[in-house]
Amino acid sequence: MLVQLGFWFCLGLVVYVYVGYFMAVVVLGAVINRGVHKAAIEPKVTVIISAFNEEQEIEHTVTNKLCQDYPQDRLEVIVISDGSTDRTNEIVRTLAERSKGRVRFFLQEPRQGKTQALNMAIGHSEAEIVIFADANSIYESGAVRSLVRNFADPSVGYVTGRMIYTNPDKSGIGEGSGAYMSYENTLRGLETKLGSIVGVDGGIDAVRRQLYVSMRADQLPDFILPLNVVKQGKRVVYEPEAKVCESALSSATAEFRMRVRVSLRALWGLRDKRNLLNPFKYPLFAWQLLSHKVLRYLAFFPLIGLFVFNVLIIEEHDFYLWFLLLQFAAYAAAALGHLFSQSTGAKSKLLAPYYFVILNAACVVAFWKFLQGEKMVLWTPRGGA
Repeated sequence: MLVQLGFWFCLGLVVYVYVGYFMAVVVLGAVINRGVHKAAIEPKVTVIISAFNEEQEIEHTVTNKLCQDYPQDRLEVIVISDGSTDRTNEIVRTLAERSKGRVRFFLQEPRQGKTQALNMAIGHSEAEIVIFADANSIYESGAVRSLVRNFADPSVGYVTGRMIYTNPDKSGIGEGSGAYMSYENTLRGLETKLGSIVGVDGGIDAVRRQLYVSMRADQLPDFILPLNVVKQGKRVVYEPEAKVCESALSSATAEFRMRVRVSLRALWGLRDKRNLLNPFKYPLFAWQLLSHKVLRYLAFFPLIGLFVFNVLIIEEHDFYLWFLLLQFAAYAAAALGHLFSQSTGAKSKLLAPYYFVILNAACVVAFWKFLQGEKMVLWTPRGGA
């Protein structure tokens, strides 16, 4: 009896994490439906870019920000080179000299990581709104204006845009990450109606400068900054019209390593900001954070439990036999997906089981590293190492 209860508990938890929470947000969002008052405002804006060995991307990225549909005298770009050893410093210095003061360059040495770079850069900005961009993020022309208009609402403290993964290599992994990002963007749009969203993308985020709180080097800015804003009583919202394009990783190994890094830093972030899980102080947001992040990162526990309990009660009823066969089929499909992960003809729907396993396997590794006290500050961009 206890084994059967364990099976149904694990099944219910898995369904809740991947389907139930989404449906609950749909229903609650329709009831609460908290909108954002948007207006065509034009405050001073600083775009901050942290770069490490980005000689192939940095000029295009900086130029892309300077060409935004926004008043030139109200938008500047600050680039922090985090100990770059290639031509990044030389390229940015040249851009700064030609920009008539619109581009400023700072060097962080020795290399200390992205978080410390942002802490350093924020001290050089006097703008009301600060936007964080990746060194390979290409914004659509109206992205900055779309982000900024949300700050006409005084309740808004942080805005994230819409990440669109391009897949130039037509790889199956690229298809999978693009599909996953589409799901996350949809969920963020729904969560905005509740008040605040839980997850953001570091490639196109904006914050009121006065709300920025310096972070430790090991903290993940994309995770910690929005939580700090919520803690200060302001909203974190999603702006679908602020679009940014980045190339998806085409290697399963690179994708896995990236997911491990992000998951590990998020787990430490959850530990640091665990007070936001207090349902008495943050009743709605605590539920969102628990459902969207804590349970998502720990979903491998009920997934493993579901399989083990299923094996133990296989003879209890035909349903358990068929369900176990279904699980075997899903994991077999994931194994098969590995063979087609680099195929240009593989579609995301065919690779869904494989990508699902990658995400959860990365969480297993990240959780193990978390238990060992391992933290991550430095990594090689785009390579996933």
